[in-house]
Amino acid sequence: MRLLLTSAGIKNGSIHDALVDLLGKPIAESSALCIPTAMYGHPMVGPGAGVWRFISGREPNCPMCELGWKSLGVLELTALPSIDEERWVPLVRETDVLLAAGGDALYLCHWMRQSGLADLLPSLRETVWVGLSGGSMVMTPCIGDDFVGWKPPTGGDEALGIVDFSIFPHLDHEDLPDNSMADAEKWAAGMPVPAYAIDDETAIQVTDGTVEVVSEGHWKRFTS
Repeated sequence: MRLLLTSAGIKNGSIHDALVDLLGKPIAESSALCIPTAMYGHPMVGPGAGVWRFISGREPNCPMCELGWKSLGVLELTALPSIDEERWVPLVRETDVLLAAGGDALYLCHWMRQSGLADLLPSLRETVWVGLSGGSMVMTPCIGDDFVGWKPPTGGDEALGIVDFSIFPHLDHEDLPDNSMADAEKWAAGMPVPAYAIDDETAIQVTDGTVEVVSEGHWKRFTS
């Protein structure tokens, strides 16, 4: 699987170009499934209008579903354990990109495991995962106590560990006073793995284990 881990979606031309490069073809020729699940577990989002705006492509501050995909569907992870794998696994395998909404990373992680999607990921070698905030953090080994909201049954802050670094999103966001560089440095000091603090104009591209920062904003890498 190829990853484009963003703070706020496809915010600028550089991140857009990185997505097209990962896809290997234009967006207009690519199929996508959006995953809104993380939104339900976050107290600032939850079910309702925010989920509808994401799915319907009416989130201009976090462009994901409104990019002009050839086809766009919804993959709701909380529903998957109750239906046969034959109903959804072939669909995922045939899709070019999975668009994971922001929200609560641990809630998303829990349902990725419960649904079986987490087990399927290693076999999706040509699929692109585009994460937005919590949809990016879920791919890391751990998110840090500062970002723990919904608490998984097993406790802790462990995520999927698909990559070997952690992510502090929305760096210096004007509406998030606790997301300053000083806050990121304090968070990173407690992390057991290397970490990146990224603003909304920045993404992290991972291809075959190679990590590249794509940015028209600012970011910082911290070593553990």
